[in-house]
Amino acid sequence: MATTFTKIAEDAPPSISIDTDRVLSEIKDEIYSGFTEHMGRCIYGGLYDPGNSLSDENGFRTDVIDCFKELNCPVVRYPGGNFVATYHWYEGVGPKDKRPRRPELAWDGVESNEFGTDEFMKWCDTVGTKPYIALNMGTGTLDEALGWLEYCNSTRDTYWANLRRENGHPEPYNVKYWALGNECYGEWQVEQLTKEDYAKKAYQWAKALKLLDPSIVLILCGELGYVEWDRYVLGECIKWIDMHSIHVYTADKEHMANASGPLSAERAIEICASLIDMARIKSGVTKRPTICFDEWNIWDPVRAPGDKGAEELYTVSDMLAMGVWCNVFIRQSKYIGMTNIAQSVNVIAPLMTTPTGLVKQTTWWVYLLFAKYMRGSTLGVHVKSGTYDGRTNPVFIESTMDVSWLDVSAAINNGYVNLAVVNLNAEKAFETELKGVPIGQEVEVHLVTGENLDDVNTAEKTTVEIQESKWKAESKYTFPKHSFTLLRWKL
Repeated sequence: MATTFTKIAEDAPPSISIDTDRVLSEIKDEIYSGFTEHMGRCIYGGLYDPGNSLSDENGFRTDVIDCFKELNCPVVRYPGGNFVATYHWYEGVGPKDKRPRRPELAWDGVESNEFGTDEFMKWCDTVGTKPYIALNMGTGTLDEALGWLEYCNSTRDTYWANLRRENGHPEPYNVKYWALGNECYGEWQVEQLTKEDYAKKAYQWAKALKLLDPSIVLILCGELGYVEWDRYVLGECIKWIDMHSIHVYTADKEHMANASGPLSAERAIEICASLIDMARIKSGVTKRPTICFDEWNIWDPVRAPGDKGAEELYTVSDMLAMGVWCNVFIRQSKYIGMTNIAQSVNVIAPLMTTPTGLVKQTTWWVYLLFAKYMRGSTLGVHVKSGTYDGRTNPVFIESTMDVSWLDVSAAINNGYVNLAVVNLNAEKAFETELKGVPIGQEVEVHLVTGENLDDVNTAEKTTVEIQESKWKAESKYTFPKHSFTLLRWKL
């Protein structure tokens, strides 16, 4: 475990011990990757808003691009999500006036196909990020998937590669990451599959795709990471795949159930890592696929329905949940190959566009601090703290782990130690003994909090943002109630 824990009495003083000799595992830059889907205002009005004064000559929102650059976002997943199960990529290339408008079944809309593969590749190039494409394993065919791969990556004198050249793109895009479908297990999917049918199909698709381009990274469609679907499809397909996907969303109306919900992802990662090893042992495969957590976020579908655009307004409680989500990924960096926040703009997103600007939600500021500083390698930490003993969502959290009032991770990067601490307690600040911080050292303090748990940021008012200060290190530091704190100091 990267962060170990000892439960203490509620009235006992908490402590955090940082051991800079315990450099545990690499934090892959890809854990700060994004996700854009043809859903609500994510693409149209988010990434792509032609005619707006904030858009460039390609119709791309420059303020959104600047934010992706600020995050140093390495990979962006596209075009879905549930959308991809009825999406035919070849309808979104070529002259825009000849692209067909189609019913969009996942989110009850109409797809104009005005923004397609070539536009997305251009956008990625502008941002300085790498594309990750999800294949249509619903209404799509293997032949269609091979055509998409050929269009994007082939240098040969062949049909789809030549079509790319005719469309004005002589050089291949060299798309590295490809997903074998999206949530194919779900009853909400067009052409839902059983685990047996999916595994058989994924095995054959993976084999063919690797024949066409052996250099690609294939991501298997997992579920929650700890259910029978995951065990079965890993067991059948481990030979061909490079990553296994997990999708988890958390939310609750009550603060502690909401803010502690991301701890379920920690158990999901740990169990899924064991399922991967079990499949490897059974099959004799020596390579170890990593986990691709390619959809995760705080999302209440009742509060923000998908067919209405899923535009969440995030609170301070949600901001704390974001801190726990990111701490989980740092603590579990040994197993994580990529994570993709779902989604990056407008749809359950930390960024919201308006006709005249951007709203940076409460969750943005925590995610930004992680993306800027929590890179490099995970450090070993030991936490002593009291615990929350009430209701959790999902329920299994309360019976499988302790929910510490102080949720902690640490990283070492470019000669700096970075300590990320979420104080989940809505009422109590914690004076905490810090072991491993040199006394007298100048420490950067990055604090994100609000006056109330339900504080939000809007176009009219920014209530929550980063507060920066310096601290001359002493033996104890007080973490304010319902706050996220990042402490940084030179090693």
